[in-house]
Amino acid sequence: MRSKFFSSLIFVTIAACQSGPVDDPIPLANFSPLVLNLSLPENAALFLDGGSRTINSIGVRGVIVYRVSSSRYLAFERTCSYRPNEACATVNVHSSGLYMTDPCCNSNFNFSDGSPGGGPAWRPLRQYRTELDGSLLTITDEALN
Repeated sequence: MRSKFFSSLIFVTIAACQSGPVDDPIPLANFSPLVLNLSLPENAALFLDGGSRTINSIGVRGVIVYRVSSSRYLAFERTCSYRPNEACATVNVHSSGLYMTDPCCNSNFNFSDGSPGGGPAWRPLRQYRTELDGSLLTITDEALN
């Protein structure tokens, strides 16, 4: 009886020593590269700096593409980094267009690098590689973080 107590005490002590919050990672997504022709009307939101477009056909729950400048675009997974296996853990662009938000857990994410700016999320959103060649933007499943 005494050894069970001490074994339990050691287990609780070790579990309590883990540093930082722990939750599931964002699932990996394998997809074929997607090429967006930025000169087409359906990509008009990406014509100006600060513009974004949501694409649901790639990633785990889709990808948000964000224009930083005429030569730099970022692509973020829409699966929230906080409890990503919950059915509602989906990130959207806030109505202000200034950041991304998950209405399920109320976490907010910065467009600059996908880092959390509020709420319980402590990890950034997964970011995918983008390559620009003229007016063609390619998004691949290579995770940058």
